[in-house]
Amino acid sequence: MKISKDILKKAFRHLCTAKAMTELYEENFKVVSKYVHATSRGHEVIQTAVGMQLLPQDYVFPYYRDDSILLSIGMEPKDLMLQLFAKKDDPFSGGRTYYSHPSLRDDDKPKVPHQSSATGMQAIPATGVAMGMHYRESGNLFEEDEKYGFLANPSNNKDKDSRLHGNMPVVVCSLGDACVTEGEVAEAFQMAVLKKLPILYVVQDNGWDISANEKETRAQNAAEYARGFNGLEAISIDGTNFEESYSTVKNAIETIREERRPMLIHAKVPLLNHHTSGVRMEFYRDDLEEAKTRDPFPKMKKYLAENGFTEDELEAIEALARVKVNEDYLEAEKAEDPSPEDLFTHDFAPTTITEEKGERSPEGGEKVVMVDCALHAIEEIMQNDKTSLLYGQDVGGRLGGVFREAATLAQKFGDNRVFNTPIQEAFIIGSTVGMSAVGLKPIVEVQFADYIWPGLNQLFTEVSRSCYLSNGKWPVSMVLRVPIGAYGSGGPYHSSSVESVVTNIRGLKIAYPSNGADLKGLLKAAYHDPNPVVIFEHKGLYWSKVPGTKGATSIEPAEDYVLPFGKAWVLQEIWKQEEKETIAIVTYGMGVHWAMNASEELGMQDQIEVIDLRTLAPLDEETVMKSVKKCGKCLVVTEEPSNNTFARALSGKIQEECFKYLDAPVMTIGSENMPAIPLNSTLEETMIPSTAKVKKKIEELLAY
Repeated sequence: MKISKDILKKAFRHLCTAKAMTELYEENFKVVSKYVHATSRGHEVIQTAVGMQLLPQDYVFPYYRDDSILLSIGMEPKDLMLQLFAKKDDPFSGGRTYYSHPSLRDDDKPKVPHQSSATGMQAIPATGVAMGMHYRESGNLFEEDEKYGFLANPSNNKDKDSRLHGNMPVVVCSLGDACVTEGEVAEAFQMAVLKKLPILYVVQDNGWDISANEKETRAQNAAEYARGFNGLEAISIDGTNFEESYSTVKNAIETIREERRPMLIHAKVPLLNHHTSGVRMEFYRDDLEEAKTRDPFPKMKKYLAENGFTEDELEAIEALARVKVNEDYLEAEKAEDPSPEDLFTHDFAPTTITEEKGERSPEGGEKVVMVDCALHAIEEIMQNDKTSLLYGQDVGGRLGGVFREAATLAQKFGDNRVFNTPIQEAFIIGSTVGMSAVGLKPIVEVQFADYIWPGLNQLFTEVSRSCYLSNGKWPVSMVLRVPIGAYGSGGPYHSSSVESVVTNIRGLKIAYPSNGADLKGLLKAAYHDPNPVVIFEHKGLYWSKVPGTKGATSIEPAEDYVLPFGKAWVLQEIWKQEEKETIAIVTYGMGVHWAMNASEELGMQDQIEVIDLRTLAPLDEETVMKSVKKCGKCLVVTEEPSNNTFARALSGKIQEECFKYLDAPVMTIGSENMPAIPLNSTLEETMIPSTAKVKKKIEELLAY
């Protein structure tokens, strides 16, 4: 392929800039190594070949060695150096994350959603973007699609931005070869071929993990591995050869723009700099001399000399690059650091749902079970917003969810909006990052709380931190529904409570309602929230089949009903009494019913105040503390084994803030502290709390 002199000149300038930056960082190692960084030295050619061919409607997911991709999409050295020094004006994260960890939302450049340092984890969010494109292109459904570059038939839109004609958007996901052994990369590949998604995986193979080399860790290279995914075309190239790299990337991107299918390029490259500034290559490398023989820089100079460039021209480009890099370095080093106040911004994007609104109990309404409130909430959302989708395991038309919580939705909204996924909890959760990035509103399900564990990596590293580490540019708008709790001898893998693990993931909002009306109102609020929300739905309350849970049924709220997060409900309110012992019970989910039943059986409704937290994050501490100060005694009720839990932490905070008002220690009751909930019904009953056990604990606290 003949490459124009203009393209070659730009490419060489990028290579010179990247090389000059690496050399400058080494010269100033003691200064720049305050914060960890890695550079693209040895990888510059394939990265530049990729970055130069991306358009503003495209999405790219670079990894931590990809500074040449960033330069070639239009970033300046100073932009990258502001991140190198963790400065306030770092355009990616405001000084919050490492060098070459970009997040970018500029109109004139490809879009770069946030991704973590965890190698390979970006494959799922990137594939989620491609899945979002796939949906948006399924019928030119949205007027605003031009904004995202998604035109179902560009040839019929001659009056549209010419940038889009024949240039349907693509996603590029950059990976190191070592991370292709990750299971989550396999999940991404599987969905890419299953759905025929428009994504290019570019795998840069330098033969190393950190100190472990390819012979120790890989049974095959990335191209050989990828060919096992039927429909993923894989091509191996020399990633140090610019002509081969540029033409291969060009053909792949053109194919994906036209045919909307996944491809993979496996580029063999040398690593000519340290793994990171903290892990020096001389510590462990035994192939440095051989690697230098494959340096792409002299190969590129020789190629340009053979294609009309004089030695003076090339030296001038190198010299200008060095000057630019030095000038930008001095400016970046002197730039302002973040202030302490900057720590506290962009943990969440602002939500419009701050007050309870709409009809909670419409006149003439009938009581319905909790699962119907959830089902109808999702149906109303999907009727009113075409950007909403529901997916997960077994939620499709044949079953509609194992708890029938999605029944009829696929029939009403089609298989492209309500669909089954493979058994891939990581993909289900992590893909929402990409779906949200292209303006969709994913509602996803993990079938049981016990199955959330494979998805925790994505929930923690990608979903929860995206808003904060992108400095507010990429909040993830998603709703994750999680059936939870013990019910009907579900046994050790269908009964667990996991809220304490999830509440330790900052950057999530978390609901745990006790009744249908709250569930519907919170689902609506969650959907309109621009942040990630986890909703725990106790499966024992879905149909109120557990004795004593009729209170979970509700008159179904009207369609316009919303319930904001962070507003606890004083479900059973009492007045301050000096002559009687009074207790505040703080609880949520099934615990609400144990507490209400226990107070009724004791005939102490006028001495026991019951607080239904409704949401665990944000937590309505004001209502809790006010109640405890009034009552003088407090019991926290949870279904989890009580040691080291959310409930214990809450008990400790109550004790700390209300100590001088307390007449007894704050007490907690939860399940027994055993490893799992047994299958046998007698053992299950022994394990978990109950109305009788809560009554006994109330009596113990009253007598203190």
